[in-house]
This record gives sequence, C-alpha cells and structure tokens, in this order.
Amino acid sequence: ARGECTLVDGDKEGRHEAIVPTRSLGMLQRLFDDAEQQVKVRVADNSIVFATDTAVLSSNLVEGNFPPYRDVIPQDTDSKATLNTEVFARAVRRAAVLTNEESKGIRIAFATDGLTLSSRAPEMGEAEIRSEVVGYDGQPLEIGFNPNFILDALKVTDIDEVTIDLKAPNKPGLIRSGANFLYVIMPVNLS
Repeated sequence: ARGECTLVDGDKEGRHEAIVPTRSLGMLQRLFDDAEQQVKVRVADNSIVFATDTAVLSSNLVEGNFPPYRDVIPQDTDSKATLNTEVFARAVRRAAVLTNEESKGIRIAFATDGLTLSSRAPEMGEAEIRSEVVGYDGQPLEIGFNPNFILDALKVTDIDEVTIDLKAPNKPGLIRSGANFLYVIMPVNLS
C-alpha cells in the first residue's frame, strides 16, 4: 500500500519517499490515533522516527524503490458499484466461510438491484449471500476475488462508503474510499 501526508512545516523542500515496514505502520496507527494530533517525522539514513509529545516510534526502512504501482491501476473501467463499507464487509465475511485452500475465491455478481456473493468448498457445501448496493452503474458483471484481499482493504478504511470500479471478469478491480485511498484487487479464476 502507498500513502501520502501533508507537511505542516519542514526544513527541506520537495518530496521525500521512504518504504516503511507494514508492521511499523500498524503500530503507528495504534499509537497515533488522533487525526488532529501533529506528528514529527525524521528520516535519516535507513531509519525513520515518528514522535509526538507523548510517544516516539522508530523503525528501519525497507531498502529499494517502491514498485511502479501506477502502471497497474485500471484506467478504462466502465462499471462502478457504490457500497456501504460495513454491509459489504459483512457479506464478504459470510461468503468466505465456505472457502478453503482449494477454492480461495468468492464470486460476486454485480447488478443494479444488488450483489450476489457465492462460494463453494468441496465436501463442505455452497453459500449464496445477497447484499444491497448503494448504486451500480454498468452492465451486470460476475467476477471472482480472494475475499481476504477485499477484507484487507475494507478494514483500513474509516469511510462509510466504498466504490469498486470494474471492467471485465478477467481484469483487475479498483476499490476507492475517500479522496486518498486506492486499492487494486486482482481477479481469481473460479471456473
């Protein structure tokens, strides 16, 4: 994942990029959970330090360059679903119950009257979950996704609605939440 923040003050002009380990960012989110709180950030050599008046977190940085992620962001989507984040997450969790190592994906049928999420696991059974949509603009479309990847995106957004931009069953989808959250999700073959 990639994130950006706005600097209130700084002694260097321009941009600075760093790759921070996921575990450190998880700790950072728990330590500094006040959106109004100012956090001082210092990058030196191969480490980064985050500090407030009450806590300090330091971490080593990941070496190398961040992958060219813009190359994989779908640009030509023609279907768009608007979903309530919690309602969608609940439906995905329910459908994911009947997945296993052999059948990791869930099939999601997008239509103007709602979603149908289905899954099946050999010797366990099948599930079909109906869920509402806030809105859907596009032709009916069925696409398979790994439910864990969808839930990874939904659990880090604190906005009530997400949108999913889609093109075709064999093309990646794009989950959006607010102005600064993009999450590319690759489809899985369920045939």
